[in-house]
Amino acid sequence: MNGKSLAQQYKEFFSDFRQWNQLGHAREYLLFPENIGPDLCIDESSLSCGELYTFVTNPAGHGGKGSLVAVIEGTKSERIIQVLEKIQRNKRLKIREVTLDLSPTMMLVARTVFPKATITNDRFHVHKLFYEAIDELRVSLRWMARDLENSIMAECRSDGRPYVPFRYANGDTRKQLPARAKYILMKHSSKWTDSQRWRAEIIFEFYPELKEAYELALELTSIFNRHTSKNTARLLLAHWYDRVEKLPGEQFITVLNTFHNHYDTILNFFEKRYTNAFAESFNAKVKAFRAQFHGVTDIPFFLYRLSKLCA
Repeated sequence: MNGKSLAQQYKEFFSDFRQWNQLGHAREYLLFPENIGPDLCIDESSLSCGELYTFVTNPAGHGGKGSLVAVIEGTKSERIIQVLEKIQRNKRLKIREVTLDLSPTMMLVARTVFPKATITNDRFHVHKLFYEAIDELRVSLRWMARDLENSIMAECRSDGRPYVPFRYANGDTRKQLPARAKYILMKHSSKWTDSQRWRAEIIFEFYPELKEAYELALELTSIFNRHTSKNTARLLLAHWYDRVEKLPGEQFITVLNTFHNHYDTILNFFEKRYTNAFAESFNAKVKAFRAQFHGVTDIPFFLYRLSKLCA
């Protein structure tokens, strides 16, 4: 039988999709209160053409049955709160911890719907924010190197001299060095290859501001990895903030402002060391499931099949 025909037959006749009790509102939301647990994760994911849906998941389900608590169209806090408040209040009051990213919208949702839960910002989103700031600094330095190279080329052209590009010891030109350093700066130094280590030594010699920013990124990782005491982490992060304030670039001020606004929820990580890794893993599972169908043309039917696996 033709695969497309089989899928259609499954949808209309073999499955109970047409009798599904959530079919009437499947495009707007799905809700499975029976899957709620003491710890929850909140994140968003795209299902089709950039359309975002908010997923509330229970890590105790390990990605299988009992993992999916809610799927809600969009990321508007009012709409998400409205749907989640359909869950009985006594169940919502039993939630101990909610992990999420640095989104103010999702934090408002967590505080409103789960008022007794501890809200924890995912440590990996904290790292990501700082690494993005480092990458912005790298890009700005790359443009400066490109401008310098263009001005030297113009001088050679006006003087009638052939242009010979400057090369560093590893063979990179001025504009190639910062361009090729992106992967190095996003990766822990313990995972560098020999050639990457050589490139890092060169770029840190000529761009000391990148070296200082990268060392602070490693220090932030060390604080999260090695310390379990909230009070100790608070003190170490305060010293770390003081050093970040001295870095050049507005992007690092933005990072610090974000950290200050989420200071308490970032520190909550050091109580139980919970992360939002399960939510990211669940999102990857949703995307892999979506890829099997080469995209999503029928969102309610896709969510029906997802609920069969995960709800």
